[in-house]
Amino acid sequence: MSDYRVAILTVSDRGAKGEREDLSGRTAQDVVEEQGWMVEARDIVPDEVEVIADRLRYYCDELAVNLVLTSGGTGLSPRDVTPEATRQVIEREAPGFSEAMRAASLNKTPHAMLSRAVSGIRSSTLIVNLPGSPRAVQENLEVILPALPHSLDKLCGDESECAS
Repeated sequence: MSDYRVAILTVSDRGAKGEREDLSGRTAQDVVEEQGWMVEARDIVPDEVEVIADRLRYYCDELAVNLVLTSGGTGLSPRDVTPEATRQVIEREAPGFSEAMRAASLNKTPHAMLSRAVSGIRSSTLIVNLPGSPRAVQENLEVILPALPHSLDKLCGDESECAS
């Protein structure tokens, strides 16, 4: 399968108020569309756990997209609550995505170790937390992109051998 359906959620108080252009969400959309995948939804919400969790549930349960990418809210500031909201929603963690992104990012900046991003599965949807800057979104997606098609196929029910 390669016709993946994607939702992109930017988490930003200022973006939700219209005070900041959503460049990170735009970057994620550009990368996804370059793969030929369909962006079904792209939204901006404030840094509020319940608002984020509700939108993630909507993407997974109502839209039934294959992949949700979040951007922002993964750092150490008191308002950074995207990982907490994601953990409320996922049924199983998929830590390899977040670990790979942090490891690759450490080659570029020591600040990568401040990331609390998580990744996980709800039903047949993969949710991946990305950083909030456009450059970091681009760099982190480049890290996980090679593994996404196989992962999404498996979530969609592909029963072929993983080592084939």
